[in-house]
Amino acid sequence: MANATEQLASSFNFGAFGKAKELKQRLLFTLGALIVYRLGTFVPIPGIDPVVIGDIFAQQSGGILGVFDAFAGGALSRMSIFALNVIPYISAAIIMQLMTAISPRYEAMKKEGESGRKKINQHTRYLTVLLAVIQAYGLSVGLEGLNSSQGPAVGDPGMFFRASTVITIVGGTMFLMWLGEQITARGVGNGISLIIFAGIVANLPTALASTLELGRTGALPVLAIIAFLIMAVAVIAIIVFFERAQRRIIVQYPKRQMGNRMFGGEASHIPLKLNTSGVIPIIFATSILLTPVSIAGFSGGGGNDFLGIVSAYLGRGQPLFLIVFAFLIAFFAFFYTAIVFNPTETAENLKGNGGFVPGIRPGKNTADYFDYVLSRLTVVGAIYLVAVALLPEILISKFSLPFFFGGTSLLIVVVVAMDTVAQIQSYLLAHQYEGLIRKSRLKGRRG
Repeated sequence: MANATEQLASSFNFGAFGKAKELKQRLLFTLGALIVYRLGTFVPIPGIDPVVIGDIFAQQSGGILGVFDAFAGGALSRMSIFALNVIPYISAAIIMQLMTAISPRYEAMKKEGESGRKKINQHTRYLTVLLAVIQAYGLSVGLEGLNSSQGPAVGDPGMFFRASTVITIVGGTMFLMWLGEQITARGVGNGISLIIFAGIVANLPTALASTLELGRTGALPVLAIIAFLIMAVAVIAIIVFFERAQRRIIVQYPKRQMGNRMFGGEASHIPLKLNTSGVIPIIFATSILLTPVSIAGFSGGGGNDFLGIVSAYLGRGQPLFLIVFAFLIAFFAFFYTAIVFNPTETAENLKGNGGFVPGIRPGKNTADYFDYVLSRLTVVGAIYLVAVALLPEILISKFSLPFFFGGTSLLIVVVVAMDTVAQIQSYLLAHQYEGLIRKSRLKGRRG
C-alpha cells in the first residue's frame, strides 16, 4: 500500500486528466449548467421597459443594489427571470439550519441520517418557494411605481403583471435551485456556491474596465487604482493563507494483537481548520442584509417610510451596515461551525475506535478539549472573516470602486475556486489510485 501511495504521488500530473472520463463528464456538465445560468440572466421579465430599468439602476448601483446585482450576475440590473438568483434558497437554508439547532423535531430529523436529510431538504424547498413568492410580489409592486426620465418601468401595471412577474421570478429561482442541486450531484463543486461564483466572475472584466475608466477620466488617481489592485492581491494572499491554516490534534491508537499479528500503535491527527465555516457566514450575512434593502431600493420609498429609513441606514459604508454585517458574519461563523463539527460525537467515535488524545482522558474530557480548541480557532476565524469583509468595504465605499474588488467578492471567488480545485484533484487521485490497483492485480495474475 505504501508503494502504491508513493507511485500515486509521483505520477500525479495533468496527463491523468485525459484518462479520467468521469471527471471530464462532470466538468462538462458543470460548465454547461453555468452557461445555461448565464444565458438566463439575459432573459427579461415580460411587461417591463429594460431602458427605464437600466436608467434607474444606474442611479442606485453604487449602493447595496449593486451588491445584490453582483451576486445575481447582473440579472437584477437587467430585471431578468433570475433577478432573485438563489438568495431565497440561501435564506431558507439559514432558517432550516436554525430550526435543526432549536427545534427538537428537526434535530431528531437530522439524526435520522440520509432519510432525515432528504426531509429537511424538501422542507427547505417549500420554504424557498414561500420566500420567493413574497420577495417576487414585493418586487413586482415596486416595479410598478418606478419612473424615470424615459417613462414608467411597467407599461401595463395591474394584477396580471404582478401575477406573471411572481410566476416568472419564482420559476427562475426554483430552476436555479434545481440547477445548483444538479451541479452538486452530477458536476464538480457546490452548485449554489458555483452559481454565485459565476455571477461575480462574469462581471469582473466590466468592473476592471470601469475602474480603469475612472483613472482615465481623472475621477480616481492612478496611484489609488494601483493601490487598490495591490490591496486585492494582498487580500487574496491572506484568504489563501487563512483558508489553508489548521490546527492538527495528535491522536494515538493503542496496539492490538489479533492472532499472531500486531495492529495499531500508530499516531494520526484530526485537522481543525481555522475557518471551519468557509464562505458560508459571508453569504448568509449578505443575503439577510440584501433582502429588505433591495426591496426598499425598488419600492421608490423616500426617507419617511420604514423601508426608506432601513435603506438609508443600511447603505454601503454606513456605520449601522458595518456593525450589523460584522455581527452577522461572526454569529454565522460560530453557528455553522457548531453544526459542522460536533465535539461530543467526535470524542465518542474516537473512544469507540480506541483512539485518544495524549494527555487527555477519553470521553467527556476529550470533547471539552475539542470544544476548547475549536472555540478559540473560531474566534480567530471570525475576526479574519470580519476583517476581510469590512476593511475593503470601508475603502471602496469612500472611493466608489465596484463591489467586485471588495473582500466579500474576493473571498467567495477564492474559496469556491479552492474548494472546486480540491475536489477535481480528489477525483484525479481516486482515478489514478484505481489505475494502480488494476495494474497491481494484473501483475499478480501474470505472476
